[in-house]
Amino acid sequence: MQIQHSSLLDDNLLYLTSLYEECGDIVFHSFVLANGIKAAVVYAQGLADEDLFQHQILEPLQHIELGKTEFLSQLVEQLTAKAEQLTEWSTVIERIGSGHPILWIDGSSAAFAFGMTKITQRTVEEPVAESTIRGPREGFTESIGVNIPLIRRRIKSPELKMINMTIGTYTKTQITLAYMKNLADPHLVAEMKLRIERIRIHGVLESEMIEEWISDNPYSPFPQVLPTERPDVVCANVLEGRLAVLIDGTPFVLIAPVGLFSLLQSAEDYYQNVIMSTFIRLLRYVFFIISVLLPSAYVAITTFHQEMIPSVLLLNISKSREEIPFPALVEALIMETTFEALREAGVRLPKQVGAAVSIVGALVIGQAATSAGIVSAPMVIVVAITGIASFMIPRYTLGIPLRLIRFPIMLMAGTLGLVGVILGFIGIILHLCRLSSLGVPYLTPISPTRFKEFKDLLFRAPVWKQEHHPQLSGYQEQQNETIGLHDKGEDTT
Repeated sequence: MQIQHSSLLDDNLLYLTSLYEECGDIVFHSFVLANGIKAAVVYAQGLADEDLFQHQILEPLQHIELGKTEFLSQLVEQLTAKAEQLTEWSTVIERIGSGHPILWIDGSSAAFAFGMTKITQRTVEEPVAESTIRGPREGFTESIGVNIPLIRRRIKSPELKMINMTIGTYTKTQITLAYMKNLADPHLVAEMKLRIERIRIHGVLESEMIEEWISDNPYSPFPQVLPTERPDVVCANVLEGRLAVLIDGTPFVLIAPVGLFSLLQSAEDYYQNVIMSTFIRLLRYVFFIISVLLPSAYVAITTFHQEMIPSVLLLNISKSREEIPFPALVEALIMETTFEALREAGVRLPKQVGAAVSIVGALVIGQAATSAGIVSAPMVIVVAITGIASFMIPRYTLGIPLRLIRFPIMLMAGTLGLVGVILGFIGIILHLCRLSSLGVPYLTPISPTRFKEFKDLLFRAPVWKQEHHPQLSGYQEQQNETIGLHDKGEDTT
């Protein structure tokens, strides 16, 4: 649709006023330029820089003294050099919502948008959820205009490509797909673009709304996209051939494809000594297994397999459970539920009191429950170790599914013993084997086995021994035979 049905300013203002009826924040300001030519400016109050527009655009226009015809042609020529010339109503509406002042001139068949926005935004700070002892202290903000330079400043090569897209029927949210042209698999880039372009949604308020659309299996509790607030993490993954999706309005950037082992790696693994990084990574893997299976193993052994416990320890456990009215399964469910509630309470409470409430609450409730004979002391120890183990997982999005699957495995352990624990663990492995991220298998490089990538799996090899570009290419073709292109079904607005 053309921006003007005629070159008359009044017709255009009439259409806009009807469009923005009952929108008190949209300002319509009409005025007269030199030689009696009428003009008007439309902008969103609080988003456009009114003073800058007044001093740099409106005031200089008043000093042009030519004939009316020459004045209009010279004015249009000058404005075209300074501003974006708009020819469609949809573009005009989008620019007004983005904070650009829009100038109309009577007799001209086009409008002019000026990039003079004034949006209050948060400064670059260290991410709270991904803090490191050694490493960069910068974190993304809610403005995509700030986030993109944080990446471009680190990767100056023209091979870093950024594709801009707009998603959201009403929000018109800007989304940028970043990747290295000579490192990323073209099939992965094409697939990601297809999934983003196929999104039909009224508005995008957070990256999770995009994550659910681009995930291979949105019903799986395990994340198939890595959200991060750290520019160095994004740059490191882009240099390894992965794709990054930046979304305006949120500090979280989505990275794909990712797997289970990449979610267990921390940015600080690459900022510390090789030996220490390897030790911490192995320790993290051990406590990853402990966080999933320890409560279930304790319930199964104390309920069905007491012969596996040394005699002295068994006597101590039996003595501590002597006056406990509940079986080990009920004990574990009570303590795990209470611990999760305390953890969520600590997150939701103000920062100044949240940590204190969660720690003091755990100590007081654990001690009181043991003294009252509701739970045994060994169960409190098991739950505490499990909680500490879950805190070692570097990605919060991976810790959530582990907290969730812990409960069904405990139920299987309480009914089938170690057989139930083994069946539950096998079920998790089978589910992970079926998962993929953007067509790349979730358990890469274990399944399928890729020995070249073992240098950065359990052990962290020195940087000069690592390949900066893991062989992600070819995965898409391998998966096309079984999964094809990702499809969400019929798109609905």
